[in-house]
Amino acid sequence: MSAMNAAREDTEGKAVTVGERGAAEGARVSSRAAERAASAPRPLIVGIGGTTRPVSSTEQALKYALGAAESLGARTLMLTSEDLDLPMYDPAVQGRSEKAVKLVKAVSEADGVIVASPGYHGSVSGLVKNALDYLEDLREAEHPYLDGRAVGCIVCVHGWQAGGITLAALRSIVHALRGWPTPLGVAVNSADQPFVGGEPDSSVASALRIMASQVVDFANGRAGRTDDVAELTGRA
Repeated sequence: MSAMNAAREDTEGKAVTVGERGAAEGARVSSRAAERAASAPRPLIVGIGGTTRPVSSTEQALKYALGAAESLGARTLMLTSEDLDLPMYDPAVQGRSEKAVKLVKAVSEADGVIVASPGYHGSVSGLVKNALDYLEDLREAEHPYLDGRAVGCIVCVHGWQAGGITLAALRSIVHALRGWPTPLGVAVNSADQPFVGGEPDSSVASALRIMASQVVDFANGRAGRTDDVAELTGRA
């Protein structure tokens, strides 16, 4: 008989196998994780992006992605062009505008982030990049910049040529800010007119929902995974 199947005596003198012990322990941890998930506050997902043009494809994509996050139980906050109309970021300036304070505070409280940018000349827009530069104000925070947060990336371009390089640029910025870009990033070709009445076509909608679910899943799982590992290793 193998060691894994060998009988052992538990504290009450009942014969149990090592495998049974492991299954019971796993069930106990899963049960506690489920209880924590049920009692945990809904994660906050902050959306950042858009363009200076009202109801742009970028803004519509961001709005749809946040709606998908809400359908999965998240709270959401959307910061678009009016909210991102900020002075050029200057680290030497001590005071911050009311909009800048709102942006930085929102990200500091976020459990996950979705960033949406148009593709301008092969990269993200100045509006979005400047907003992300303000996250330098979080350098001394407990979780600096985008640390520990999943970040969904959306780019909207007119023609596919700029899609890949703009998405790669945005993901690189997220990496530099210590964020975790979701496995799926979404590039939308606005030349295909993918939005009708504010709703994306089926392929764009599917991609945005998948990306949103990855952000929400990561946001929901952070604390639970840490606690479960501690329990399994006896460090709880």
